[in-house]
Amino acid sequence: MSQRPNIILDCDPGHDDAFALIVAAKFTNLVGVTTVAGNAALELTTRNARIILDLCGSSAPLHSGANRPLVQPPVFADYVHGKSGMDGATLPEPSRPADSPHAIDFIIDTVRSRDDVWLVPTGPLTNIALALTRAPDLASRLAGISLMGGGRLGNRTPTAEFNIWLDPEAAATVFACGAPITMAGLHLTHEFQASPERIALVERSHATLGPILAGLLRFFSGTYVNRHHGFVGAAMHDVCSVLALTHPTLFTTSQKFVGIDLHGNHTRGMTVIDDRALVDRPTANATMLETIDADAGFAAICDAVRACP
Repeated sequence: MSQRPNIILDCDPGHDDAFALIVAAKFTNLVGVTTVAGNAALELTTRNARIILDLCGSSAPLHSGANRPLVQPPVFADYVHGKSGMDGATLPEPSRPADSPHAIDFIIDTVRSRDDVWLVPTGPLTNIALALTRAPDLASRLAGISLMGGGRLGNRTPTAEFNIWLDPEAAATVFACGAPITMAGLHLTHEFQASPERIALVERSHATLGPILAGLLRFFSGTYVNRHHGFVGAAMHDVCSVLALTHPTLFTTSQKFVGIDLHGNHTRGMTVIDDRALVDRPTANATMLETIDADAGFAAICDAVRACP
């Protein structure tokens, strides 16, 4: 890592978002955190973000955002993350409220004030799309957008990943905006699993926080192992979008054009990735993360946990 990237982490915690926050607090200049409804209702994702920022000792500003997708009704992933959005451990009460309910304004004002900010959305892309729609000039000001979503397979449906499926109209706006995009899709994140051995490493990384995080991971992994063939633990989706900026040598990448299906009966929310080897094909609009060194990635997570107070 040559330089700490300046990021706004837009998240919907969510177990894997929690680890994205911890890694961001250690290895980035965390300019701010914004929350969105996704894995759980907005009041829960905002509360969970406040708790994790406390646990990792971050004073980054926190602003809550959209409480529903642009078009379709909200749907939550309590079947994965539990009723709180982050079940599996006894968590402390957050020490501070959110700074404001104006995440969109915060994103716009921050990006306009400097030309080196990465947006790192790990939930539905509602906040990012709203900011880009209100302020189209942001696309040319951003360092880039490193997002978790989509992939060559689905999870919410056979073809669509949850974040993109939940707000495909927002995703279509983001992928068409012209900003540099780095995409961590399911074909990558399913290779980054919280196995029992890796959970034990996290648990041993910090005397007090380690057992809390291990409890979260065991709950999260239980929902995966019970619902999927061939999984040894939960897929750590969201932290990949942070590691792509802080530890880029963990990944191999490719350049692809990605479109978003808005209308298919079976494919709404699908990220249509153009993998054809044609000479004349659409210009790439995304850097696709293809593979990850999973052991080294978990070592980076453990380093971030050790740095917590």
